[in-house]
Amino acid sequence: RPRPTLRTGADGQIVQRDFLKQRDYRVDLESRLGKTQVVTDAMPLAQQAGYYCNVCECIMKDSANFLDHINGKKHQRVLGMSMRVERSTLDQVKNRFASNKRKQMTAGQEEDLDTRIERLSSEEEARKAEKRERKQRKKEEKEKEARAAEDMDPDMMAMMGFGGFGGSSKA
Repeated sequence: RPRPTLRTGADGQIVQRDFLKQRDYRVDLESRLGKTQVVTDAMPLAQQAGYYCNVCECIMKDSANFLDHINGKKHQRVLGMSMRVERSTLDQVKNRFASNKRKQMTAGQEEDLDTRIERLSSEEEARKAEKRERKQRKKEEKEKEARAAEDMDPDMMAMMGFGGFGGSSKA
């Protein structure tokens, strides 16, 4: 990322910094997540553990500190920006509202309340019906196992060690 040019005076001092701007790149927080790495003192800073800021040449140990750093005053000053935001004009605000409205319209038409309620209730009924079917199948399987157990010889079951696992309830 190239550093922005600063307006400087005759003596080299910074006269005015640019206004704070939105990043035009994606912050990579996930690329090294969950990876194991051997860290030594001889390694360059960029390859050591943690998140490296190549603008300020420093390392942060976790993503929260890294995000705080890149949004912070020190980092923004090194980039040549003040912490002030340029005031938007009325035309810019109107254009933003218009583009957001177009985006909402194209994203999908909002279904009315009655249609939505009807769709959700039909989905709920389908879930309940499937739950009933699963319960019925499970009940049928238990009955089938019970019938199979009744068909076996009780002496043979006792000899094999299946005598006390029937689950019969004693009243």
